[in-house]
Amino acid sequence: MLNSYKKSKRKSKESHIPSNLEYCLPFSRQPQKSCQKPVDKYIEYDPVIILINAVLCKAQAYRHILFNTKINIHGKLCIFCLLCEAYIRWLQLQDSSQNTDPDDLIRYAKEWDFYRMFGIASLEQTSFFIGIFITLWWVTPEMLKRKSDFILLLKALLLSTYGKLLLIPAVIWEHDYTPLCLAFIKVFVLISNSQAIRVTLNLNRILPWFAIFFGLILENGVVCLFQKMGWDV
Repeated sequence: MLNSYKKSKRKSKESHIPSNLEYCLPFSRQPQKSCQKPVDKYIEYDPVIILINAVLCKAQAYRHILFNTKINIHGKLCIFCLLCEAYIRWLQLQDSSQNTDPDDLIRYAKEWDFYRMFGIASLEQTSFFIGIFITLWWVTPEMLKRKSDFILLLKALLLSTYGKLLLIPAVIWEHDYTPLCLAFIKVFVLISNSQAIRVTLNLNRILPWFAIFFGLILENGVVCLFQKMGWDV
């Protein structure tokens, strides 16, 4: 009788598990019922804990955000991050310029410089993503067969660039180590990109960095092109 009570209690607990989070194999994108382990332990976690684990670049936190949350801020986040990067470049450009003339034409030129920096940052990020897509499609074509696979990977990459938001505090509290902080932010964004690729396509640790390496090569190629055109980047 005691055994039957325990079985009924166990069944009642299992019945409260959401259907899309039943059970699955580790690193599996499709729900499975063979391993008898919860898909996503973060389903009951506070959003702050999830965010902290995402900042720590934990794969399971990334997996929860990408597959078990409904986030539709990819475009807005991308634009805001690009604005942050454009502002940093524009500020550095103004620091290098010694012209303090308050003339309206000078103000217009400075405003145009900001728009130009935003366009350059957008083209660089686009070339970086294109390099990643081309590399992954060439190395693992079976992972990117459908249009939905490309869209999911693009969303993951856009979300993983959230580290660029740290550029603004780095400039507000400017000090002698600001260039070092900017370098650390760049490394953090690349690590986030690597985790996003790894989680989305269920890859090992090497292939995402391989794709990021070729993405950086293409991005630097665009930078060299702008420099040959005589533009300050």
